[in-house]
Amino acid sequence: MINFHKDHANLVNVAFVVFALLSTGIAVAPALTLTETNAPLPDMPVMTAQERRGLEVYVNEGCMGCHTQQVRNIEMDKTWGSRPSIPADYYYSKQRLNVWQQSPSVLGSERTGPDLTNVGVRQASSQWQYLHLYNPRLVVKGSIMPRYGWLFHEVDSADVKPGDVVLPIPADKLPDPGRKVVASAKAQDLVAYLLSLKQAPLPSGVQADAFLRTPGAGGEKVAAAAGEAPAVDGAAVFSQVCAACHQQDAKGLPGAFPALAGSSVVNQEDPTQMIDIVLGGYNARASEGYGPMPPQAEVLTDEQIVAVVNHVRSNFGNNAPPAKIETVKAERAEIAPQTMLP
Repeated sequence: MINFHKDHANLVNVAFVVFALLSTGIAVAPALTLTETNAPLPDMPVMTAQERRGLEVYVNEGCMGCHTQQVRNIEMDKTWGSRPSIPADYYYSKQRLNVWQQSPSVLGSERTGPDLTNVGVRQASSQWQYLHLYNPRLVVKGSIMPRYGWLFHEVDSADVKPGDVVLPIPADKLPDPGRKVVASAKAQDLVAYLLSLKQAPLPSGVQADAFLRTPGAGGEKVAAAAGEAPAVDGAAVFSQVCAACHQQDAKGLPGAFPALAGSSVVNQEDPTQMIDIVLGGYNARASEGYGPMPPQAEVLTDEQIVAVVNHVRSNFGNNAPPAKIETVKAERAEIAPQTMLP
C-alpha cells in the first residue's frame, strides 16, 4: 500500500500520470479528432503574412469583445453572410500559428457592433476601413465604436513618403488642416485582415442550410398567401449596403466617397451605366482621390439591384426614369456571368 504522506516520490509520479491522462482526454484527443474529421473548405484561401499580423492586432485590440464572426441559422442573420456558418469556417488546419498553437478563436459572443464574418465582401473598400478605424463617426454618424487613433500618425504634408497610406479625410474634419493622417503598419495589417474576412464557397454539390424564417409583417404574409415573393425594399438595401460609404443622405464624403444626390450618372435617362457600376464596381475617379467602388454582383440579387437603383434614382433630389429588372439581368450576363443562377 502506497503511503502518499511519506512516499512523496510516488505522490509526484501518480499526480503526473493523472495529469497526463486528463490532458490527453481533455485536450490532445479532441484536437487529434478535429484534425482527422475537419478541414478547411477547399477554396478557403491561406492567410498571407500581413493578414496573420492583422489577426494578431485584431486579437490584441480586443475586437471580438464587440464583434462576432458567426452567422447563425436564423433569418435576421442573412445580413451578415450568404449562408449560415459551419465548423469548417473556423478550422484553419493550413493556418496554424505554429505546431503547438491553433489559430485563436475570434467567434465573439457580443453584437455591440455588426458581425464581421463577411465584412471583406460587405465593406470591401480599404479607404472606408481606414476611416472607420481612425474615426467611426466620419462614415457612420451614429456609431458607438471607439476611435483607434493610436493606429495612425499625423504628419506634415511634406513628410509624407512614397508608399504611405494617407487617409482621405476632408480638411474640415482634420485636427490640423495643414497635416495629413497616415496609417501605421498595424493599421494596414488590421485592414488587410478585415478585408480577408469572406465566407468561402461550399464545395460543388454541397447545399448550404437554409436560413430559418421568422414570421413576417402583414405585407409579407399577404404576398406569401398569394404565392408571390415579397417586394424588395430599395431603401433598406441602400441603408444596409450603400449608405456606409455614400452616407444616409447620399451626399457622400468629400474626397473619399462621391455623392449620389444630384449625380449626373444617377440622373441619366438610361440607367445602364449605373447598373453596370453596381454590378461591376467603379474606379474611374481615382485621380480625384476617390477609392474604388467594389462590385456588388456577388452580394446583391437582380431584384435587390433594381430596387436600390430605383430608390436612388427617385430620392435625394434625383428624378430619373425607373430601371427594369430585364436590364439588370442582361447586364449581369455581360459583366458577371459567373454569378447568374443556373
